[in-house]
Amino acid sequence: MTQYANDTLRQAVREQYGKVAEADNSEGGNSATSCCDESSSDAKTTSMKLGYSNTDVGEVPDGANMGLGCGNPKAIASLKPGETVLDLGSGGGFDCFLAVREVGESGQVIGVDMTHEMLGKARKNAADAGYNNVDFRLGEIENLPVADSIVDVIISNCVINLSPEKAKVFRESLRVLKPGGRLAISDVVATAELPEKFKHDLALFTGCMSGASSIEAIETMLKDAGFDEIEIKPKDKSRDFIRNWLPDSKIEDYVVAATIEAIKPKA
Repeated sequence: MTQYANDTLRQAVREQYGKVAEADNSEGGNSATSCCDESSSDAKTTSMKLGYSNTDVGEVPDGANMGLGCGNPKAIASLKPGETVLDLGSGGGFDCFLAVREVGESGQVIGVDMTHEMLGKARKNAADAGYNNVDFRLGEIENLPVADSIVDVIISNCVINLSPEKAKVFRESLRVLKPGGRLAISDVVATAELPEKFKHDLALFTGCMSGASSIEAIETMLKDAGFDEIEIKPKDKSRDFIRNWLPDSKIEDYVVAATIEAIKPKA
């Protein structure tokens, strides 16, 4: 996507997910093509395909789950009571509300999103459900509105691929994590060189496809940021649902969902 300026890419993502937030899609497929969206499935069905349980999708506020994502970061986060969790690209708050159940009243969950419409949706969901230890903040994941060394765990679901400055996202992630803090992310990675027609399609960037980086590139960015114990595990079975993001394009031959884990050194 080098022919587009970073601000152009961010604005395209902001506009696209503003439209998604404004659509009342908690019970059906998104009316706007969006990141990790299976338009033929309702949100609950899609989320369960991604690894969430029936309990997960049934115990969040109405409208929080919009069927977006490419996995379940909570499944690898090993959240504990009392921890502070940060969700990068928190959307309607789905993963934040699931995290609240794990960290309890003694913990805190922070969601950061750059889309006003998503932020408004998440805050309304939190207020309606009576959550007092969830804080949704407006901001870019490349410039987090979070203090240094206060977060135990960072989660994110199919969002970092949307950043035109991924290395900066990882540097910011290291900054806000406590020593020994951990990264637990579900995202899309590239497994082969994308065809030129895909690389320069802005709609495929906002749809979580053409902005994916290779596993090797992500490992390098994480190491350069200062992370240790890096593990990136591609999930070949994800090709089954990725195929539906852009039918008949063979996009599943080029990108796959993966879990990304890393630790901030204690020293």
